[in-house]
Amino acid sequence: MGEQSVSDNPILLGNRLSHKKICVRSLPGSVFSRAKKDIMVHMELIIILLKQIATMYILMFVGYFAYKGKLISDAGAKDFSNILVKIVLPIVILNSFAIEKTVDTDKELLHSALISLISMALSIAVSFLIYHQKDTIAEFSAEFSNAGFIGIPLIQAVLGNYAVFQISMMIVLIGILQWTYGSYIISQDRSVITYKKILRNPVIIGVLLGFLIYLFGIRIPPFVGNLISYISGLNTPLAMMVTGVYLAQSDLVTTFRSRKAYVVSSIRLVLIPLLTLAVFRFLPVGSTELKLAVLLASSCPVGSNSVIIAGMYGKDFKSAVSEVCVSTILCILTLPLITFLATL
Repeated sequence: MGEQSVSDNPILLGNRLSHKKICVRSLPGSVFSRAKKDIMVHMELIIILLKQIATMYILMFVGYFAYKGKLISDAGAKDFSNILVKIVLPIVILNSFAIEKTVDTDKELLHSALISLISMALSIAVSFLIYHQKDTIAEFSAEFSNAGFIGIPLIQAVLGNYAVFQISMMIVLIGILQWTYGSYIISQDRSVITYKKILRNPVIIGVLLGFLIYLFGIRIPPFVGNLISYISGLNTPLAMMVTGVYLAQSDLVTTFRSRKAYVVSSIRLVLIPLLTLAVFRFLPVGSTELKLAVLLASSCPVGSNSVIIAGMYGKDFKSAVSEVCVSTILCILTLPLITFLATL
């Protein structure tokens, strides 16, 4: 992804629309061929996205039926989740930083931090205005997307490994905000905000180590690189199987009858992404590819940490489970729609 030129990259379309109009005026015979090419590029991206979502859903239901068939126990599901969060995800993120440090990548990282900050500020502001801390579980669920479990494997498949580097700042922000502001929102206790938890978070550690590799231009030996690739390959299957286990552990009838879960899902999957897309249209910094990567990360379903943090503080974690499950199912409809609108 990093090696593609703008002209070869099907994602980098938005910034060239005015140029295309100039070309159309000078070459009238090319109007239909250019329009057809743009439509084909957009459709190709949507098809890639749909195929990836379908693959992820199949893996999710493998986890679902494995748990229902008692092939995976509660303890086993917890072990899978720990392996994913404490080993696989940090290595995937670390690996994304193993690129050559250039002026362009430095600029991309700074832009990523700024765009991610704007995206998260918008998400928190919208959720706060809607809920005003009257329903803290719903507010948390609407604020934070599942950019790690679902976002990384999806973005990696659709946009490539370089896109994981592009959303690294988004992952950092979500991790920090979930365990500080998010924990406070759910517990309503300021003392729960502790930076030790942030620094001990394996995903944050992965980002910090990856940043050091990038900053000092450390070359990863081929043997270690192959090992990292093997472990990174576990990300999508493990993430989706664990999600399937969460679904299997919930009461499906109660889960999918929850009106609140659909309201939260609408905010998380439709309202916030559309507002984010509108803001990104007028944002003068960042490449179109970077904006699309961050947009996809912010358009993902409710993050599973809402269940974990709600359980930690003795809150209504079953409500959080409903919001995670319903939004995860519905994202198969909303993610392609948001992607299509973003590439127009």
